[in-house]
Amino acid sequence: MQYTAGPRRSAAVLVAAAAAAVLMTGCGPADDGAAGTPPAPPTASVPAKPTPTGGSSGGSSAGSSAGSSGGSATGGSGGTAPSPTASAPGGGGAKPCTTGEVKVSDAEQAAVRPPGTGTGAAIVSVTNTSKHACTLNGFPTVAGAGNGSPGKNVPLAITQSGKASTVALAPGARAWTKLTFVNVQGEADGYCVSGATPASFPTMVIGVPGAGSHQIAMTDGVFAECDGKATVTAFSAVKPT
Repeated sequence: MQYTAGPRRSAAVLVAAAAAAVLMTGCGPADDGAAGTPPAPPTASVPAKPTPTGGSSGGSSAGSSAGSSGGSATGGSGGTAPSPTASAPGGGGAKPCTTGEVKVSDAEQAAVRPPGTGTGAAIVSVTNTSKHACTLNGFPTVAGAGNGSPGKNVPLAITQSGKASTVALAPGARAWTKLTFVNVQGEADGYCVSGATPASFPTMVIGVPGAGSHQIAMTDGVFAECDGKATVTAFSAVKPT
């Protein structure tokens, strides 16, 4: 009886040991797997893509706006800036032209003139020969030259046409006036419609307001007119026809 209990106890011990081994064997792989495989990182821990902040966006917009505005302003100024002209209406602070600052050209036949065989109409130009700008304003006077003697000049009765305005002349620039006469009719010495005797002058004296009197000739022929009359336009920066 004493020896029977020993084997049974040994068997029980072996069974318990085997069960423990089984339990340990089943748990081992799970523990090893948990320890060897790193957990997947949570979504929240993945770095998000950088988003521009309000400050950088504002800087970019301001820089673009400033560049655009600056370019537009510069371009606008360069596009509209007017080119300077040799002569134009308005004084611009210049003083009136004086006798020694201008030269009056010989007269040329006008393209538009009254019918007849006389001079009809002539164009006269005044050039600024000085080294600074000066101005003209008004209408010329006209007189037939009296054989080199001012006392023998024959002034013509003048009718002014149009409105006078100040013309600024840069150095070398010109202003023009047109003289229209009562034209001579017919051939040879011709005749005047009024019955008066036609007059002819190799030269005429043109008075420029503020700039003296200047004796000029025709570029072709002589001045021929009737009734001692002439219609004149104001000095202008635009050449008449």
